[in-house]
Amino acid sequence: MPIQNEKLGLIAGNGKFPFLVLDAARAQGFEVVVAAIKEEAFPEISDHGAASIHWLSLGELSKLIETFQREGVRRAIMAGQVKHKQIFSSIRPDWRLAKLLLSLTTRNTDSLLGAVAKVLADEGITLEKSTWLLEPLLARPGILTQRAPGEQELKNIDYGRAVARNLAQHDIGQTVVIADAACVAVEAMEGTDAAIERAGQIMRSLHGDASTLSRALTVVKIAKPNQDMRFDVPVIGVKTIEIMHTAGATCLAVDAGKCLLLDGQNVIDAANAAEIAIMADEGK
Repeated sequence: MPIQNEKLGLIAGNGKFPFLVLDAARAQGFEVVVAAIKEEAFPEISDHGAASIHWLSLGELSKLIETFQREGVRRAIMAGQVKHKQIFSSIRPDWRLAKLLLSLTTRNTDSLLGAVAKVLADEGITLEKSTWLLEPLLARPGILTQRAPGEQELKNIDYGRAVARNLAQHDIGQTVVIADAACVAVEAMEGTDAAIERAGQIMRSLHGDASTLSRALTVVKIAKPNQDMRFDVPVIGVKTIEIMHTAGATCLAVDAGKCLLLDGQNVIDAANAAEIAIMADEGK
């Protein structure tokens, strides 16, 4: 529980995730200071009950630190997607972020955000787990839907987990899309939903040539080895289920306790309506 009038910083990217954190933090008595990333956060967050809101560019690390220190923030949460490709686009970094980028030996999500977390800690701001206030929304172990995966879908899951875990070691992506134990698509900078859409397009083009692969796709989304729950946590929402249905995906596998169901029971309801099986397994 927070101490009286304790302030919590929220670094808000895009999607619903920041809104869920903001609601949960306010419900537990925190005064929430939002640092909304101009290039990512939804405008509606300005009217969502924060104690104060500050719009910052993705490149303004110094301004972020100065804002939190001025507001008296000592703990913060990073929630919402910041697209990897945004980080290395035309956004102009300030001197502190530029120095940090130059110091990185690898420019993947973990190394960059881990370095940002260290800079914040050096300035007296602790970055908490992004799921800290949202534990009930983490996928529980087992079959989450009315339909369980079939025999071929289970084979796809086993194969997909093996592929995804090898890729995740290099921070390439957290999602693979499988058909008949063949890897159709791998997530990279484009994100989960775009990878699923691409897999659907590939399968449609293959079936134009009478492909021997089954049209049914299985999506496997895993946490990284030693997943840092402060950032880049795997998330699934209703939108992902809708994209899976359009792409011809019939099964989703996630890591129990490490994948956030952004829309809670609505994710399960949407999957049931689309006859998509969801299985959450303990990460191995």
